[in-house]
Amino acid sequence: MGSFADEWFDGKYEAMSRDYPDLIDPWKAADGQRMFQGTMQLSRMPRLAALLESDAGEAGFSARFGYDRQKNVVIDLVVEADLILVCQRSLSPYTEPVRRRSRLAVIENLAEQDSLPGDYDPVLAEHHRLALLELVEDELLLGIPQIPRNPAVKEVEMSTDGEVRPPSAKSDEPLQRPFADLADLMKAKAQE
Repeated sequence: MGSFADEWFDGKYEAMSRDYPDLIDPWKAADGQRMFQGTMQLSRMPRLAALLESDAGEAGFSARFGYDRQKNVVIDLVVEADLILVCQRSLSPYTEPVRRRSRLAVIENLAEQDSLPGDYDPVLAEHHRLALLELVEDELLLGIPQIPRNPAVKEVEMSTDGEVRPPSAKSDEPLQRPFADLADLMKAKAQE
């Protein structure tokens, strides 16, 4: 997972080891132009875990703190994980790779978000602290498709007993259209 986050190193920022604090003062981190990186267990992310078929695995991240020209504290955040979701076509588990890059601006109250440049996503620091785990979890939540679909599954068929199966090449069973005659029935009823 390191190669994706390594793109954000440019020698200007001090890189830390894979150890990182749970809570960060974003202003102090920006003053020191700090970068935090590492991995986090998906099982530690309760909001995300509720949407997954399995919370096994981990997310890799890189968070670089600094200031922009308007003196806003900004975080360049890179997050990646392979999430196990349930395909809504086949109802089978599949792996959804999530790779996100975001530029976040730290605010202390919600009124500040209106003054941010349009390409920043605001993140609220409560009591001058940010939880890295929550930043990473938020990015992964934003990366999950609204309707998870395994791209390898193009179509599925439902059997008469409710089982989902891949489509067959040819079927000897006649195609049943239970509502095909509904329009004719409605016309007949209207003429009565």
